[in-house]
Amino acid sequence: MTLLTTNKGTEMIKWKRAVLAGVLGTIVFDLIGMLLNGKWTTPAMLAAKLGVPFAGGVVAHYSNGILLAIIFAGVGPSLWGQNWLRGLTYMFIQEVFGVWLFLNPLLGMGIAGVKAGPMTPVISTVKHLAFGLIMAWVYPVVTTSGGAAQLE
Repeated sequence: MTLLTTNKGTEMIKWKRAVLAGVLGTIVFDLIGMLLNGKWTTPAMLAAKLGVPFAGGVVAHYSNGILLAIIFAGVGPSLWGQNWLRGLTYMFIQEVFGVWLFLNPLLGMGIAGVKAGPMTPVISTVKHLAFGLIMAWVYPVVTTSGGAAQLE
Protein backbone atom coordinates (compact mmCIF):
# COMPACT_ATOMS: atom_id res chain seq x y z
CA MET A 1 0.00 0.00 0.00
CA THR A 2 1.37 3.40 -0.93
CA LEU A 3 1.17 5.89 1.92
CA LEU A 4 2.93 8.81 0.30
CA THR A 5 2.23 9.66 -3.30
CA THR A 6 3.91 12.10 -5.60
CA ASN A 7 1.93 14.92 -7.11
CA LYS A 8 4.02 17.28 -9.22
CA GLY A 9 7.13 16.66 -7.14
CA THR A 10 5.51 16.88 -3.70
CA GLU A 11 4.71 14.07 -1.31
CA MET A 12 1.10 13.81 -0.27
CA ILE A 13 -0.11 12.55 3.09
CA LYS A 14 -2.61 9.71 3.09
CA TRP A 15 -5.04 11.49 5.40
CA LYS A 16 -7.39 8.61 6.22
CA ARG A 17 -4.47 6.38 7.11
CA ALA A 18 -2.92 9.12 9.27
CA VAL A 19 -6.23 9.65 11.10
CA LEU A 20 -6.51 5.88 11.65
CA ALA A 21 -2.96 5.82 13.01
CA GLY A 22 -3.82 8.61 15.45
CA VAL A 23 -7.02 6.96 16.65
CA LEU A 24 -5.47 3.50 17.07
CA GLY A 25 -2.38 4.94 18.73
CA THR A 26 -4.57 6.87 21.17
CA ILE A 27 -6.63 3.77 21.96
CA VAL A 28 -3.45 1.86 22.87
CA PHE A 29 -2.19 4.91 24.82
CA ASP A 30 -5.45 4.87 26.81
CA LEU A 31 -5.46 1.13 27.39
CA ILE A 32 -1.93 1.22 28.77
CA GLY A 33 -2.84 4.24 30.90
CA MET A 34 -5.88 2.46 32.33
CA LEU A 35 -3.79 -0.63 33.03
CA LEU A 36 -1.07 1.36 34.80
CA ASN A 37 -3.23 4.04 36.49
CA GLY A 38 -6.44 2.12 37.03
CA LYS A 39 -8.47 4.92 35.43
CA TRP A 40 -8.85 6.99 32.26
CA THR A 41 -6.91 10.04 33.39
CA THR A 42 -6.04 12.04 30.27
CA PRO A 43 -9.55 13.00 29.06
CA ALA A 44 -10.64 13.79 32.62
CA MET A 45 -7.62 16.07 33.14
CA LEU A 46 -8.19 17.80 29.80
CA ALA A 47 -11.90 18.28 30.48
CA ALA A 48 -11.16 19.83 33.88
CA LYS A 49 -8.49 22.18 32.54
CA LEU A 50 -10.55 23.19 29.48
CA GLY A 51 -13.72 23.64 31.52
CA VAL A 52 -15.71 21.26 29.33
CA PRO A 53 -17.63 18.05 30.05
CA PHE A 54 -15.73 14.74 30.07
CA ALA A 55 -16.83 14.10 26.45
CA GLY A 56 -15.07 17.32 25.46
CA GLY A 57 -11.88 16.02 27.07
CA VAL A 58 -12.21 12.81 25.06
CA VAL A 59 -12.63 14.79 21.83
CA ALA A 60 -9.62 16.98 22.67
CA HIS A 61 -7.52 13.92 23.57
CA TYR A 62 -8.33 12.01 20.37
CA SER A 63 -7.98 15.14 18.24
CA ASN A 64 -4.48 15.57 19.65
CA GLY A 65 -3.62 11.95 18.80
CA ILE A 66 -4.86 12.46 15.24
CA LEU A 67 -2.89 15.69 14.88
CA LEU A 68 0.28 14.01 16.15
CA ALA A 69 -0.11 11.23 13.55
CA ILE A 70 -0.73 13.73 10.74
CA ILE A 71 2.42 15.62 11.69
CA PHE A 72 4.32 12.31 11.81
CA ALA A 73 3.10 11.53 8.29
CA GLY A 74 4.74 14.76 7.17
CA VAL A 75 7.98 14.67 9.15
CA GLY A 76 8.45 10.90 9.50
CA PRO A 77 10.23 10.52 6.15
CA SER A 78 12.86 13.03 7.36
CA LEU A 79 13.69 11.02 10.47
CA TRP A 80 16.25 8.22 10.53
CA GLY A 81 15.99 4.47 10.92
CA GLN A 82 13.27 1.91 10.45
CA ASN A 83 9.62 2.85 10.90
CA TRP A 84 9.42 1.72 14.52
CA LEU A 85 12.50 3.79 15.40
CA ARG A 86 11.07 6.83 13.60
CA GLY A 87 7.85 6.49 15.59
CA LEU A 88 9.74 6.18 18.87
CA THR A 89 12.05 9.09 18.04
CA TYR A 90 9.16 11.35 17.04
CA MET A 91 7.12 10.54 20.14
CA PHE A 92 10.07 10.81 22.54
CA ILE A 93 10.82 14.28 21.19
CA GLN A 94 7.14 15.15 21.58
CA GLU A 95 7.12 13.70 25.10
CA VAL A 96 10.12 15.73 26.27
CA PHE A 97 9.27 19.06 24.65
CA GLY A 98 5.47 18.87 24.43
CA VAL A 99 4.66 17.08 27.68
CA TRP A 100 7.57 17.27 30.14
CA LEU A 101 8.66 20.85 29.42
CA PHE A 102 5.36 22.44 28.32
CA LEU A 103 2.12 20.65 29.26
CA ASN A 104 3.07 19.30 32.70
CA PRO A 105 4.42 22.62 34.02
CA LEU A 106 1.39 24.40 32.52
CA LEU A 107 -0.86 22.01 34.48
CA GLY A 108 1.05 22.70 37.70
CA MET A 109 2.69 19.26 37.71
CA GLY A 110 6.26 20.53 37.37
CA ILE A 111 8.84 19.49 34.79
CA ALA A 112 8.15 15.93 33.61
CA GLY A 113 5.16 15.82 35.97
CA VAL A 114 7.26 14.88 39.01
CA LYS A 115 5.02 16.91 41.35
CA ALA A 116 2.24 14.44 40.50
CA GLY A 117 4.41 11.53 41.62
CA PRO A 118 7.72 9.88 40.77
CA MET A 119 6.11 7.38 38.39
CA THR A 120 4.34 10.07 36.33
CA PRO A 121 7.19 10.60 33.83
CA VAL A 122 7.71 6.84 33.49
CA ILE A 123 4.04 6.06 32.86
CA SER A 124 3.69 9.02 30.50
CA THR A 125 6.75 7.95 28.52
CA VAL A 126 5.56 4.34 28.24
CA LYS A 127 2.16 5.51 26.95
CA HIS A 128 3.68 7.93 24.43
CA LEU A 129 6.20 5.41 23.12
CA ALA A 130 3.44 2.81 22.72
CA PHE A 131 1.49 5.42 20.74
CA GLY A 132 4.58 5.97 18.56
CA LEU A 133 4.98 2.26 17.83
CA ILE A 134 1.32 1.83 16.85
CA MET A 135 1.36 5.02 14.79
CA ALA A 136 4.48 3.91 12.88
CA TRP A 137 2.99 0.44 12.33
CA VAL A 138 -0.29 1.83 10.95
CA TYR A 139 1.42 4.62 8.98
CA PRO A 140 4.83 3.33 7.87
CA VAL A 141 6.71 6.09 6.09
CA VAL A 142 9.54 4.06 4.54
CA THR A 143 10.33 0.64 3.27
CA THR A 144 13.80 -0.82 3.08
CA SER A 145 14.74 -2.49 -0.15
CA GLY A 146 18.33 -3.06 -1.14
CA GLY A 147 19.50 -1.36 2.04
CA ALA A 148 18.26 2.11 1.10
CA ALA A 149 15.20 3.75 2.63
CA GLN A 150 12.57 4.59 0.04
CA LEU A 151 9.27 6.40 0.35
CA GLU A 152 6.38 3.99 -0.03
